[in-house]
Amino acid sequence: MITDEDVHRHAADNLARADAIIFGRVTYQMMEAAWRPSAETVPRPDWMEPFARAIDAARKYVVSSTLDRADWNAELVRGDLEKTIQQLKREPGEGLFVSGVTLPTALAELGLIDEYEFVVHPRVAGHGPTLLAGLPKNLDLRLVSRQDFDSGAVALRYEPRR
Repeated sequence: MITDEDVHRHAADNLARADAIIFGRVTYQMMEAAWRPSAETVPRPDWMEPFARAIDAARKYVVSSTLDRADWNAELVRGDLEKTIQQLKREPGEGLFVSGVTLPTALAELGLIDEYEFVVHPRVAGHGPTLLAGLPKNLDLRLVSRQDFDSGAVALRYEPRR
């Protein structure tokens, strides 16, 4: 992705509205290595600080069968994923934010995602994982909002058609 002040601000706003973030192990470890305050080895531009503060302060759930523990405001999720996420969704609040590649596919397959946001960057990587790869059936979506950024990135927000 292209590092951009507007996209970072948008992501920080999304995180600030979420009651918690749900990560898979790989994404959790990647985000922790990049954003945990003790992990900062290279100074960041000032405009990255709102995102850094938002992700550091966020309550986190980590879906993993291999981690022994998680800290950084995090709790491990084990066992029945569907039951656990349904319980979290029933708790009062604004909602949950999920991030990653593999975990969103599992949640989409279970019908547990109420809204999707895809941030499309003007860069073709040509390699890497494919988002929602392996989803066993089509997922029909309805566009509910669009935000264009000066960098050329576009945030597209969708709701599933039910």
